[in-house]
Amino acid sequence: MKRLNYYYSFCFVLAVCGLLQFSPLNAQDIERQRPEVWKQLVLGGRFMDRFEAIPPIGELTSDTWGADAVRPRYTANGIEDPQWSYWGGNIRKGDDGKYHLIVCRWPENSEKGHMQWPKSEVVHAVAENPQGPFHVQGETIGQGHNPEFFRLKDGRYVIYVINAYYIADGLNGPWTKGEFTFDPRDRKIHDGLSNVSFAQRKDGSYLAVCRGGGIWVSETGLLPYYQVTNKSVYPAFDGRYEDPVIWRTHIQYHMIVNDWYGRIAYYLRSPNGIDWKVEPGEAYMPGIAKYEDGTVEDWYKYERIKMLQDKYGRAYQANFAVIDSSKWCDLGNDRHSSKNIGIPLTKGKLLTIVDEKKITADTPLIRVKIEAESGFDPHSDMDLESLSFGASEEVNFGRGSKLVKTEQQGKDLVLFFDGQGNGLTDENFVAKLLGKTKDGSLLFGYARLPWLMYDAPILSARKPLVSENTKGGSILEFEVSNFGEVPSVLTTVDVEIESNNKRMQLTCNVPALAPYANHSIELETAVPIEKDARITIKSKDQKMLLVETLKNRGD
Repeated sequence: MKRLNYYYSFCFVLAVCGLLQFSPLNAQDIERQRPEVWKQLVLGGRFMDRFEAIPPIGELTSDTWGADAVRPRYTANGIEDPQWSYWGGNIRKGDDGKYHLIVCRWPENSEKGHMQWPKSEVVHAVAENPQGPFHVQGETIGQGHNPEFFRLKDGRYVIYVINAYYIADGLNGPWTKGEFTFDPRDRKIHDGLSNVSFAQRKDGSYLAVCRGGGIWVSETGLLPYYQVTNKSVYPAFDGRYEDPVIWRTHIQYHMIVNDWYGRIAYYLRSPNGIDWKVEPGEAYMPGIAKYEDGTVEDWYKYERIKMLQDKYGRAYQANFAVIDSSKWCDLGNDRHSSKNIGIPLTKGKLLTIVDEKKITADTPLIRVKIEAESGFDPHSDMDLESLSFGASEEVNFGRGSKLVKTEQQGKDLVLFFDGQGNGLTDENFVAKLLGKTKDGSLLFGYARLPWLMYDAPILSARKPLVSENTKGGSILEFEVSNFGEVPSVLTTVDVEIESNNKRMQLTCNVPALAPYANHSIELETAVPIEKDARITIKSKDQKMLLVETLKNRGD
């Protein structure tokens, strides 16, 4: 009877998938309306412009699984196997000079097809080339899904999977299983704690983003992760978000988050990993797997994006989990499956603003040094007339400061831009260079603003606890922590209490705090604080990240 029921279910799914293939009402996607202003973006104005044509690797073949849209294809790109369905995974270059992919998989012939993913296993694959082909090494690491792996300050490797982690001294194991501790610090956890992505900070600590867009910090990468945001940092667009990836360069933090229902992803940047700025344009969407010889693999979905980074943190390859059909249409022992692929990315150039004086609308000239590096000669490779520099809000749309002259500085080149139209304001934390190389390829880079302090304390308060005192008033207690990488200074804090259209304001000082240190504050009021009161805690000068508007937790 079970086999008969499965047969009918199988036939029903096949029928549905057949209808969906020819129906605009596809149950797994919807067409998102793009903002009109996106039509004005120039080359390099959106993250998706950084995807390059893929060099052919191995043989082009049709003798493999997949819908017609992904055949013929280069099966040697990434990892694939007719016996297994692969999903997720990210790559690191090992100390051995090889490329190591931690990825999950399940048998392709599983009765539930793609929906076997909750029972997936994690494996270690190795390749000589970052694009592949990757081959599984050794035994299964363990059960788990959506793996991401990173390296701790002490050299050990950690593999995150949903609800657990594996840790080992080296990439070949042995791996020991453990479980992260996530402390929300009285805050709402946004959309659960699955699909977490991690970025190492300069001091070796870790920043993380969960599926729903909450930001977390751990001093070691293993000790508890503490939530430091009150709300999701994702774009305020209509979207069903998942699969965030976060990474840090020597300039700034980056994030991409996927709207799986709209099959469109968004790109964000941040100076500190806490405050995020959404960039216009698509970060990626279907249609980006194109090869140098003109071959196109039109995968139905791209998910679980991860970045392969160089020594500066710059992403130079994106890896995706891809599937050739709706997940519900990928059944056991059928023509559909999933794999991991790599697509090269254009790297940003190494830029430094030479002058330290703050750039304003009246700045007459801006000097920017662009460094030579392997494969790039700034003296001969750039189309100088195409260059613009300034705020991303300007250069992404073809505006910004224009080049007036250059000056050789050894192998490097100093670019002199007319300051007019640079667009830099207090809302910007980096400047952007945008243009083309002489062969018409994208050229871009970001530069820090020398007058800004990037390594700043990150002060964050927990919800206050309110109790009665013996004088008919209230006692208000709360804890302040420094999640920054540098010590804080003595900070004056305003505590505003609002209830029944009445306001009460208190002032106190938070002493200097070392990174990851805590301090408890206790204040008394002459009148009682109502249980429904809203209590806002913020720094006096608004320069520190101590901005928490929370209901009191005395009830």
